[in-house]
Amino acid sequence: MLRILDIIEDTMVDGPGFRTSIYCAGCCHACPGCHNPQSWDFKGGREMAIEEIIRIIEADPYANVTFSGGDPMYQAAGFAELAREIHRRTQKDIWCYTGFRFEQLIHPDQRELLEQIDVLVDGPFVQSLRDESLLFRGSSNQRIIDIPSTLYEGKVILWKDHSREGLQDGFPLSR
Repeated sequence: MLRILDIIEDTMVDGPGFRTSIYCAGCCHACPGCHNPQSWDFKGGREMAIEEIIRIIEADPYANVTFSGGDPMYQAAGFAELAREIHRRTQKDIWCYTGFRFEQLIHPDQRELLEQIDVLVDGPFVQSLRDESLLFRGSSNQRIIDIPSTLYEGKVILWKDHSREGLQDGFPLSR
């Protein structure tokens, strides 16, 4: 069971393309200026079974998945189980947002979740570093990390938006 605040289908703000975003309840970071302070309450939302969440995810074959919150790392074991099931049953990629820095996520449950996701957006939101021009994050201290490459290389490897390669202002570059 996971404590879920909301599930938003076909959103485009929590990663590239259409996504099913799963917002969990519970966060201790309490970042000033947080866009989702109602998610801080660990007793907020409702408990949902993994299978119930999977049915929602499978209902849209074209949307990938994002874990957000709150902070999914506080429910890392449950989200790792959900991610394993998503990978077993679909070809969807998984993004995860956390207020922790990647380097802080050394506990076995959190490592287990890291091993199941494709991209991690890490770090707390810092209001003084807010930048609305940034892609998929709110402040410049946050990183978008390619997790499989990072775990393989043993150092943080930033995600590269391959969908924008060869584009300038949304138009193909001349070759």
